[in-house]
Amino acid sequence: MEVGLQKQEGEKLMYVVMATLALSAMSVLMFNLVLPQIREQFSVTNAQVSWVTSSYTLIYGIGTVVYGKLADRFRLKNLLTFGLLLFAAGSLIGLAAQSFWMVLVGRCIQAAGAASIPASAMLIPLRYFPPERRGTAMGTAFMGLAIGSALGPVLSAFILSILHWKWLFCFPFFLLLTLPFYRRYLQEDARQPQGSMDWLGGALLAAAVTLLLLTVTSGSLWSAIGGIVALTLFIVRIRTFTPPFIAPGLFRNRSYTLGVTITFLFSSIGFSLHFLSPLLLAQVNKLPASLIGFALVPGAIASAIWGRRGGKIADTKGNASLFSIASGLLIACFALLSTLIGFSAVYIALILMLGHVGLTFGMIAMSNSVSRTLSSEQSGVGMGMLSMMNFIGGSVATGIYGKLVDFEQVKPWNPAALHSEGAIHGNIFLVLTIAIAAILWIYQINFRRNAV
Repeated sequence: MEVGLQKQEGEKLMYVVMATLALSAMSVLMFNLVLPQIREQFSVTNAQVSWVTSSYTLIYGIGTVVYGKLADRFRLKNLLTFGLLLFAAGSLIGLAAQSFWMVLVGRCIQAAGAASIPASAMLIPLRYFPPERRGTAMGTAFMGLAIGSALGPVLSAFILSILHWKWLFCFPFFLLLTLPFYRRYLQEDARQPQGSMDWLGGALLAAAVTLLLLTVTSGSLWSAIGGIVALTLFIVRIRTFTPPFIAPGLFRNRSYTLGVTITFLFSSIGFSLHFLSPLLLAQVNKLPASLIGFALVPGAIASAIWGRRGGKIADTKGNASLFSIASGLLIACFALLSTLIGFSAVYIALILMLGHVGLTFGMIAMSNSVSRTLSSEQSGVGMGMLSMMNFIGGSVATGIYGKLVDFEQVKPWNPAALHSEGAIHGNIFLVLTIAIAAILWIYQINFRRNAV
């Protein structure tokens, strides 16, 4: 069931979504900078303190599917209300924490609530906007992510210079200011629940994702075996239980499955901008951590400025045109990085602007394309799966890129490379250039032909 909104009301709603995503992204990124302080204050190991971020991202990623499934059964504004209140409750626990485990519990509860935000942000354009306005709505939402990514590290560094790190738990309280607007603008959109919720199926999916991600990060054979067993049991469960957590028919939807696969690959490649760029600036350009954050800000600002424009391109010229532009920008970014490794950090920061805008454009195009392959009954869990695959793509890419950059004494593969220093970074970016070109070819064959 698609509920239409007047254009003016729809724009107001999407600006609320944009603000919510910006604050949510800031809350996620801010804690990446304070792990050393947490470790020192509570005298824990590096492995223990890493769970502050890894547990958050795991729960956050899996939670998007759960909220997406619930959105097929309950009103979206009620789910958002519950999620934001839970987010705030976790913040209170973290703010009052006197031990490391209270901090960890607070972050886990925060993640369980925050997962409602990306799930809802993907669904609101789909349910409340007609296809001809949906790209602009998604572009506005992705502007929030870009703004949050740009401001998060900078604000975190500023707050830490004058206040204790626990005050970072206060940011989610500002999200409560958006609740009255969601209650006002989100109309009645409840689905009719059919049968009981398949919580066991959801738990098996969560176990499979968690164990398979642990396999990538730790290389544990037992995690791999456990992940395969959990995934097998999940497949058996959705084929035998009625109604299943995810209807098997969703995976038989070829356009949807291909769209999710392309999104997974695209986001995995795009995540190199967030993971490899800081390493490049630190290892090759020898920038201190404080300046690395500022070097990444122009790219995030550029994607925030151009995000809405990208959505309008999708609405007027089609998703395929926008994805072509996105791929072209990323190809130019990766090719230039591969060639100019070792140049001034100023040039690297300017080149990264192309990549960040391209990544934003590509995610808008793919979200819009995938949304058009779903029926209204499958929209919630389908878009939730898409959000989770974005998360999985980033997590898998982190493990792969982290292992690749450890290789030393390699020769540059790019014959046009002007410096031999940082050759491993240049080689990775060269491979990513080719990979993006291949993904563009696959997308054009399948989605341009089907006009989605």
